[in-house]
Amino acid sequence: MKKLEGKVAIVTGASKGIGAGIARAFAEEGASVVVNYASDKAGAENMVNEIIAKDGKAIAIYADVSKEADVKKMFEEANTVFGRLDILVNNAGVFKSIPIEEISVEEFNRHYSINVLGNLLATREAVKYFGEKGGSIINMTSVVSEKGVPTYSIYSGTKGAVQSITHALAAELGPKNIRVNAIAPGAIETEGTQVDFGGGVAEQYIKATPLRRMGFPKDVAKVAVFLASDDSAFLADSRIEVSGGLK
Repeated sequence: MKKLEGKVAIVTGASKGIGAGIARAFAEEGASVVVNYASDKAGAENMVNEIIAKDGKAIAIYADVSKEADVKKMFEEANTVFGRLDILVNNAGVFKSIPIEEISVEEFNRHYSINVLGNLLATREAVKYFGEKGGSIINMTSVVSEKGVPTYSIYSGTKGAVQSITHALAAELGPKNIRVNAIAPGAIETEGTQVDFGGGVAEQYIKATPLRRMGFPKDVAKVAVFLASDDSAFLADSRIEVSGGLK
C-alpha cells in the first residue's frame, strides 16, 4: 500500500520548485493533492496534468496565502472537491537578496506577509478541516534561519519566525492529534535559485556543503512524504535539515 493512500493534501506554492516536487511525490504515494499557486497558473496546471496522466488525483487552486479571503476560499474549494483534509504543507514563500542599505518597508511587508502570515492563515484553516482524526502540518523553514548569510536578513528573519511558530503550534495542536514539524532545506536547485544564485553564489554554497552539490526538490519531497505519513506518527516539533550537511 502506498504511504499516503486515501489522504488529501494542500501544498501551497506548488506550481514550481520545492512545492511542485512535494506535490508530485505526494501524488505518487497515493494522496489527492491541491496544487496551490498565486502567479504561475500555467505551472500549476502543468503539475496537475502530470499527476493525472499518472493516474493520480489533483486540482489547481489560486490563492494568495497572505490574503485571508483567498485562503478561506482555497480550503472551502478543496473540501468541496475532495471532502476531507489530512496534510498541509506551508511551502509558499518569497526570497530575495537585499543589502541592508536597500531594505524597504515594502519588501519587509511582502516577505513577512507571505512567508509568515500566510503560514498562520493556512494553518488556522487547516485545523478547521482536519477534524477529530487530526493531521500533519509541514512548515518550510531554512538553514538560513540559523546560519548567517549576507544580504538575506529579511528572508532569514521570516524563516526564523516560521521555526518559532512551529514550536508554538506543535505544543498547541499536539493534543488535537495534529503534528506540526518543519523542514529546513539548504541550497536547493529551483527556478528561483537559478535566478538568485548567480555570480558564483551557487558555487560558494556547493563548496560549503559537505556533500558538494546543490539539493533537488525531490530530496526535500522524500522527507515531506515521511512527515506526512504514519511513518512519523510520533514526531512533533521536529526540524529536519535537508541541506547536504550545510550548516
